[in-house]
Amino acid sequence: MTANQPIPAAQYVRMSTEHQQYSLENQMTAIQNYAKSHDFDVVRTYSDSAKSGLVLKHRSGLRQLLQDVVSGSSGCHAILVYDVSRWGRFQDTDESAHYEFLCRSAGVPVHYCAEQFANDGSLPSLIMKALKRTMAGEYSRELGVKVLAGQRRMAQLGFKLGGHPGYGLRRLLVAPDRSPKQILANGERKSLATDRVVFVPGPIHEIEIVRQIYRMFVSDKMSIAAIAGDLNRKKIMNAEGRKWRYASVYAILTHPKYSGCHVFGRTSARLYTPMVKVPKSDWIVTPGAIEPLVDANMFEAAKKIQEERTVNRSDEDLLNDLRRLLSIHGRLSMRMIGKSLGTASQSTYRKRFGSIRAAYERVGYGRPEDFGSIDLNRRTKGLRDELISKILELFPSEMSVRRPTGRWRTRLRLKKGLLVSVLIARTLRTRKGTLRWQAVPAPSECESVTLLARLDEANRSFLDFHVLSGINRKKRFRISKEDPRLGCGVRLHELSQLIRVVNQVREAQRASRKGCHDQTRSLHIGEVQA
Repeated sequence: MTANQPIPAAQYVRMSTEHQQYSLENQMTAIQNYAKSHDFDVVRTYSDSAKSGLVLKHRSGLRQLLQDVVSGSSGCHAILVYDVSRWGRFQDTDESAHYEFLCRSAGVPVHYCAEQFANDGSLPSLIMKALKRTMAGEYSRELGVKVLAGQRRMAQLGFKLGGHPGYGLRRLLVAPDRSPKQILANGERKSLATDRVVFVPGPIHEIEIVRQIYRMFVSDKMSIAAIAGDLNRKKIMNAEGRKWRYASVYAILTHPKYSGCHVFGRTSARLYTPMVKVPKSDWIVTPGAIEPLVDANMFEAAKKIQEERTVNRSDEDLLNDLRRLLSIHGRLSMRMIGKSLGTASQSTYRKRFGSIRAAYERVGYGRPEDFGSIDLNRRTKGLRDELISKILELFPSEMSVRRPTGRWRTRLRLKKGLLVSVLIARTLRTRKGTLRWQAVPAPSECESVTLLARLDEANRSFLDFHVLSGINRKKRFRISKEDPRLGCGVRLHELSQLIRVVNQVREAQRASRKGCHDQTRSLHIGEVQA
């Protein structure tokens, strides 16, 4: 570049809906005048039209500018911006400084064309720039407070402030005197600033479906998932023309608008911060603003049912249920929790308190003998995991683990795709002192080839292993020491025989199914030849 040759520069312009003087054309004119007087030649333009300056992720123009500058592909030696606020109204002034630093460290300084200070790194310019960045962020905060105050005032008058009306409702455009104008279709907005939008009942068939949902939930005692399934079986679509899901039914059963109350401010995401729930005491509730689709008694009945459900109950409520069971029975067990009406499930206690034992300890049920069954379950699970790990070590290239979701137990998968269930049978003694082994199969695995591992009398190590063509049982069962079902499979002398035996059992199983005789899925194929 010669001394008389202009310096290639890129201009960045951004326009939000704040002030007309910040239009893109006005910014470009001011930048062009600055470029002429400072010997710059604007060769590239990056722009963000109608974009807020609060966050970077919505500003594709600035992100592309930073990417080109940092990578060295911009072909420019300077960036021209109208003023500090156009660069951004970041709530953290360090964020704004960081993006400018990235450009400067890449050898491409930023020039603010309409500011009264030169961005030359001098102390006065640094002070002024920091002040301007703070003012830019504060402007957004003050504007947000004013906008929120206006929205709250409109909400108190029963006017809708954006968003979808929901199933069974429609948006009605009204004049300042509330005289109706027209029903707004999806995607349509009001054109006059003085017009307002209110909710009105939608088509008759949708209103009837809303009422039917409440009847199924309150009168028929159906769960939300069951209601969604019933609507889908009847080929009834939701507000988006899609199948019903838990969330769409839940919204109808919990939103006060269906009882005639207009509600504003249930959640907050001010200045692009993560959305948070707002306490009910801070909601703006306007009763009677909407013609109700269900009566108040029905809505309150549905609300009461929801509040009594586990997800809406506090930790102390759940612990009080355990205390009640303990006072009645004098002890606690997982089976007792599962059978007790009104008590949360075992999984709920695990999620809330980390484990069943932790929940027990919270209610003073903490003697070591009280946790015998819990410790045994944990130890059994640990032995199963240890067995699977050992098998994978023996067959690293021929075996893998399959677990579709967190709800299902892990299974072994052979290289050919065959799935093998792993079932642990732990020892117990009957009242007569007879030794038995108890197994709890997974219903979805009862027809799979199964590796049955029996534990020793102390339930601390493995006694023996058997490969069966299937369990044919969906509930827990017990087997004796010389149970005939064990003879209908193959006993492993060593785990290294597993793949060979599994393939042998599988082939025998297929042959049995193809045979002419009608037999059970169990088969007898004798001992494996060493």
